[in-house]
Amino acid sequence: MLLLGIDLGTSSIKVSVIDSETQQCVASARYPDAEVEILAPQPGWAEQSPDQWWENVKQAILRCHTQETYDPKDIASIGIAYQMHGLVLVDKDQHVLRNSIIWCDSRAVEIGERAFQKMGEQFCLSRLLNSPGNFTASKLAWVKENEPELYSRIDKMMLPGDFIAMKLTGEITTTPSALSEGIFWDFQEEGLSTEIMQQFGFSPSLIPDIKPVFSSHGHVRETVAARLGLKKGIPVAYKSGDQPNNALSLNVLQPGEVAATAGTSGVIYGVADQLSYDRQSRINSFAHVNHQQQDKRIGILLCINGVGIFNRWIKNMTGANTGYDDLNESAQKIKPGSDGLFAMPFGNGAERMLNNRIPGAQFTNLDLNIHHSAHLVRAVQESIAFAFRYGLDIMRENGINPTVIRAAKSNLFLSEVFTSAFASVNNVAVEFYDGDGSFGSALGAGIGAGIYKDAVSAGAMRKADAVVRPSQASLYEDLYQQWKQLLEKQLAQ
Repeated sequence: MLLLGIDLGTSSIKVSVIDSETQQCVASARYPDAEVEILAPQPGWAEQSPDQWWENVKQAILRCHTQETYDPKDIASIGIAYQMHGLVLVDKDQHVLRNSIIWCDSRAVEIGERAFQKMGEQFCLSRLLNSPGNFTASKLAWVKENEPELYSRIDKMMLPGDFIAMKLTGEITTTPSALSEGIFWDFQEEGLSTEIMQQFGFSPSLIPDIKPVFSSHGHVRETVAARLGLKKGIPVAYKSGDQPNNALSLNVLQPGEVAATAGTSGVIYGVADQLSYDRQSRINSFAHVNHQQQDKRIGILLCINGVGIFNRWIKNMTGANTGYDDLNESAQKIKPGSDGLFAMPFGNGAERMLNNRIPGAQFTNLDLNIHHSAHLVRAVQESIAFAFRYGLDIMRENGINPTVIRAAKSNLFLSEVFTSAFASVNNVAVEFYDGDGSFGSALGAGIGAGIYKDAVSAGAMRKADAVVRPSQASLYEDLYQQWKQLLEKQLAQ
């Protein structure tokens, strides 16, 4: 029995087909080949077209089929992972009303801060586990304030994965996990927050039907099935934000377990069994995929916006157009510390761990007689590792103290320089597993369709392929403290 996983990323769509019995990937594909553009109509804004996402999803599935390693008609269930915190709006005919305001858009920061103060910090943190911040609810409030005519035509608001499921099935649903990442969920009531809806003046009718993460979110329509070579009526049985989904793919389900990713953004994601929150909302708490009212599983998320996008930028700027392998090899030729060159990887919107500041990306101590392109590359990758350390220290303040971090061998973790710096500066071993977001969403599809008993059963077969241990902890501690002083000086301005 085959399972289809879709990963709606910021840069592209990835799909995988896995054999449910062996959990082996039989085919995978990515579309498009070039990274999808983030639209920035104004500084600090970030948008993408949901309709273009759907076109890319279809093309990725069809590209996967062309490998001819499986019969598409044997696919029994579909799962969806998606970029978190985005806002998708449709009218009563399920037509998209505007571009999605995506995760790294900063326009709603002030709206969220006003709501935080008006509703009360203690209320928000104890009930929502977060400040309304720059999350989906605040983005919807921005539309209500600034685009009232368009707002009046909204039938449903959705997270990005809800939209893809709608296009597959014609049904609109959401989940407690999705609503929690949008800051619509009251964890004490275990339901939609009436206070947040009243604060922003939202009608409850805007919220889709709420269903468990692992459940049927509709069945593939006949016309869609014919277009994609699938059986009609197979279920979309799972939807999750990319970071909870990544944790599922790495079998990070129990309290104390921790996952990391370093894609367009960088994330450390730990699991707790208490309704925990950071008093400054620098890290954020959401319902994990296996969260239940009587068996709490809270995902504690640190997000750094300017990670893979900074690595991509330096690749483009240095002319390393042959790919990331050459970029990573060039960084290896430079000693740790890049001969005194430091970088700040904060050029992709408001950074929550920096109290929603936008300090920007920059280089410090650039010496035109010493530093060349490889120094820039190494400084970028080390700065990203330092930013992870800064965030992990915040998580440690809040009770997340990992002895090992699990990750997929992908994106920046393909770089030996970054991986070594990450393990050394955090002084934590990193375990690597096969699979990615599309693999995780395929597993979720099997859980939601009842092919696996539960998430724990689905994860029981997962084993680490490699481990990277700290090798230069003392050296990187010194470099990190220098970098941290530069950051604090910048933030004090």
